[in-house]
Amino acid sequence: MAFLRAADLVRRHRRVPHASLILHPALLPPPPPPSMESFPDGPSTPGPVARNDIFAATLCHRHRHRRWPRPLIPISSSSYDGSGARLPATVSLYSHLSSTSSGAGGDSTPPPQQSPQAKPPPPSWVDRWVPLAARPYAMLARIDKPIGTWLLAWPSFWSIAMAAMPGELPDMRMLALFACGSVLIRGAGCTINDLLDRDIDRKVERTKSRPLASGILTPTQGVGFLGFQLLLGLPILLQLNNLSQILGVFSLLLVFSYPLMKRFTYWPQAYLGLVFNWGALIGWAAMKGTIDPAIILPLYTAGICWTLVYDTIYAHQDKEDDVKVGVKSTALRFGDSTKPWISGFGAACIANLALSGYNADLAWPYYPFLAAASAHLAWQVSTVDLSDRLDCNRKFVSNKWFGALIFGGILCGRLVS
Repeated sequence: MAFLRAADLVRRHRRVPHASLILHPALLPPPPPPSMESFPDGPSTPGPVARNDIFAATLCHRHRHRRWPRPLIPISSSSYDGSGARLPATVSLYSHLSSTSSGAGGDSTPPPQQSPQAKPPPPSWVDRWVPLAARPYAMLARIDKPIGTWLLAWPSFWSIAMAAMPGELPDMRMLALFACGSVLIRGAGCTINDLLDRDIDRKVERTKSRPLASGILTPTQGVGFLGFQLLLGLPILLQLNNLSQILGVFSLLLVFSYPLMKRFTYWPQAYLGLVFNWGALIGWAAMKGTIDPAIILPLYTAGICWTLVYDTIYAHQDKEDDVKVGVKSTALRFGDSTKPWISGFGAACIANLALSGYNADLAWPYYPFLAAASAHLAWQVSTVDLSDRLDCNRKFVSNKWFGALIFGGILCGRLVS
């Protein structure tokens, strides 16, 4: 019986037609090229992994649906799915293992991380409120950076407060006039500076975006804007007495010539001290009609020394660019000895302020304020990182509080005296 069953099995196996055998893909004729309908998501979208039936063999009619286990081998680019569509070469049975660690092309190296871009500076109030046509002129006058106006106004506020009568507040009308004049004169000075230095500013990283240097405004427009600012300042000057008017006109010579100093001397910061503290002379003259050398000259000298401190710190922002373009500054003159130099100027500033207050008969509240201002100046000098532009700018801007401390001391000292 067993022999008859074996013979019947062999006989049935021989009857299996050749079409029922699954041939190797290499022996199959190439299919027609797949149409785009075979790729609903485009030709680059991987399709499903085909069921590799090429290794299943039908041994007999009874066991026709039995198939051998599928081998764990990648499907090559010549594999086809059931509809005759060619499968992508990168599809593999191991793709689920490498999809999380491989990049494009199977590279296991993760893509390089891009460095985050620097955030743009936040918009100033000029960007939000000033009309677009007037915005370049506001930037030219540095209205968006009021620190320069504060540094110009404080010396004149000091002298006006010192000239007040004992036990009384300073003249508020005079303070308002000098505040408006400081805004206009500072804007005019910045305009003159940018007109004369526009070729230099194009080569300096910090200043190349200024309106005249960048070409947003023409020199003719800059000159017209300068005349407009001086015209606005004329009514303020005419409200002062004759001595103040003469001093005011003379100050324009200093303002116009200051931008040229960096071409000839390593001490343009000292010349800036003459300009920025000229208001101490005008303020006292506007209140008294004369100049008291015992009070005003120490006050003026203190202001010059103060300017040498803060503007030398400020100049360290541009020292590399200054060397390239060939301009001079105390930052380059002092070099690595900057801190000892500005420490000396700071000490001279405080000593002259003390002398001026003593000669003006200011009462005792003036001196605690002076001590606080001394501590602030010492903090600036001791903590500033002269190689860090941002830190130099922070220390420079903090000088508005030094000026406020001195003004508060003079105010209290005059009220109590």
